[in-house]
Amino acid sequence: MTIDEKYMALALEEAAKGLGKTNPNPMVGALVVKNDEIISAGFHEIYGSHHAEVNALNKAGEKAQGATIYVTLEPCSHHGKTPPCVDKIIQCGIKKCVVATLDPNPLVAGRGIKILQEAGIEVTIGVLEKEAKLLNEVFFQYIVDKNPYIFLKCAITLDGKIATKNFSSKWITNSLAREKVQYYRNKFMGIFVGTNTVLEDNPGLRCGLENGQDPYRITIDKNLKIPVTHKIISHNQDEKTIFAVHSSMVNSEKYNLLKDKYKIKFIIFSQEKISLENLFREVGKFSIDSILVEGGCEIISQVFEENLFHGGEIFLAPKILGDSNSIPFISGFNRNSIEEAINLKNISYEIYGDNIGIKFKNK
Repeated sequence: MTIDEKYMALALEEAAKGLGKTNPNPMVGALVVKNDEIISAGFHEIYGSHHAEVNALNKAGEKAQGATIYVTLEPCSHHGKTPPCVDKIIQCGIKKCVVATLDPNPLVAGRGIKILQEAGIEVTIGVLEKEAKLLNEVFFQYIVDKNPYIFLKCAITLDGKIATKNFSSKWITNSLAREKVQYYRNKFMGIFVGTNTVLEDNPGLRCGLENGQDPYRITIDKNLKIPVTHKIISHNQDEKTIFAVHSSMVNSEKYNLLKDKYKIKFIIFSQEKISLENLFREVGKFSIDSILVEGGCEIISQVFEENLFHGGEIFLAPKILGDSNSIPFISGFNRNSIEEAINLKNISYEIYGDNIGIKFKNK
């Protein structure tokens, strides 16, 4: 590992501290180094706050003069919620800037690098670039076309079931696997489940991690069947519940009640069956950069069949239901040969005690 890689690795560790708190902005870390000594470190702590470079440079103070700054993403060059980071870098007298990867945001896209170089600052690009892009895979997906990053999660028995025939599903996986799901609920901005899942389980769809961020709760309730006593409605104090509803329900008594009293947000569709691709696109208009798809069977099947996912993890528990009437995790479409089967790509595995996580990426 080179010196630049050593310090960039530490900057990436700083960046990861912002997991779940910066969306839809990226996680960014910065390190100020002088004479092979770390002067200061900083990360983008929460959406709308100072960026990583500013936090690190504020800590460094006058010691930043003549130093090198390591940044995991190209410093911004435009006014957003905060001033351009390149201005701060120049003002502090930084001599060299080492950048992991360019920013795909069209408002930046190389302009930050150009401004630094024109100010006489030496710039190195591409140090641990692969790792930096992986850290911000959600941001890189969303910033270009505003379509959310789709991550599919499901927990299944060895015979491929997600619930018994009477919809009992607690708990298929063990506590370690369930803790990983809470990590995902913190990482991704939205969580999407089907109407039947809401009606049968009455889930809270919250993040159980300490200091974690609760996701937006998204479901399709075409005819507004979900009772107002269900948590997705009654526990909407944060105003993060979104219903996809048929246009025939607009301005109905229940629609107005949900909108005015319970502060439910709506996506309106006029088709008999909403396209999930269109739904995800509409969700993206709420500045929701990522969606954790948790099912049930119909939703999971449609996401697989229409190839809408970017990644996912299937949690496999050593349990067998053995009942043909229990609920499979996927159904509704057929392949006539093994060659036609959906073949998951970029597979990796994680062990959670006696459970196995099968991870995949669709690229």
